[in-house]
Amino acid sequence: MEVVVRTARDLSTDALAPLVTESERSGWRFIRRLADDLRSAANRFDGPGECLFVAESGGAVVGVCGLNADPYGAGPAVGRVRRLYVLAAYRGGGVGRRLVQAVVSASAGHFRRLRVRTENPQAGRLYERLGFVPVAGEADCTHALELAEAEPIAAPNPAP
Repeated sequence: MEVVVRTARDLSTDALAPLVTESERSGWRFIRRLADDLRSAANRFDGPGECLFVAESGGAVVGVCGLNADPYGAGPAVGRVRRLYVLAAYRGGGVGRRLVQAVVSASAGHFRRLRVRTENPQAGRLYERLGFVPVAGEADCTHALELAEAEPIAAPNPAP
């Protein structure tokens, strides 16, 4: 089935339930934090330059990835890739790549650098294939992308 990547506006936390369930079975709690933050409005990805993307197949959310201003004191021109997760059944088909590319594209004009922290080696390899470089000595960061070096990326499918 076709997967569409779009900007998520007013995403229902119920739509994230399958991602929360699967991620927690694998020991990851960051999708639960995403759902909790959306519910409480602690992080709605609605600040300047911020956005949240979803990948959908058949109307169901199968992946998610967000962009925030980096909350770890990295400076106003630094964005943070947040909460990338793709259901296992949809991995290996480019869904994660498309979500990260949507975030990188959305960063243009807002951020000069993107940072991410991942504990997942597979995710680290994905970021590296997309031009992020491993970093050492930066708190709360494992990979970074200087946007001046980023290649132009096609915009995601528009929201309906």
